[in-house]
Amino acid sequence: MKAHTASLINAVALIALSLWGYFSSDTPSMTALIPTIIGVLLLAINKGVKAENKIIAHVAVLLTLIILLGLLQAFSGAMGRSDSAAMTRVGIMIATTVMAMVYFVKSFIDARKNRAA
Repeated sequence: MKAHTASLINAVALIALSLWGYFSSDTPSMTALIPTIIGVLLLAINKGVKAENKIIAHVAVLLTLIILLGLLQAFSGAMGRSDSAAMTRVGIMIATTVMAMVYFVKSFIDARKNRAA
């Protein structure tokens, strides 16, 4: 899988699952929409990631890292509330975000090897 594909999957998961969590909540919080915003930004720059634009790829990695840290905090909060639905949603978002990070790192390593060769 290419980094742009993993980032696209992550963006769609962030948008869909965070909107689901927001609209299914009895007391929705605006902070639940942060993954939606990051997902939309990742979607917007996905074409640049696909074109292997280094600056855009690094912005995508930074956004992915920021949302990963936020999702870990959200998962901790969901565990504290014993909210299994939220833990599932956030767990899936964490999984897709980690997957995207792995493919970004792999693509950076491959690009460095190709430049050295």
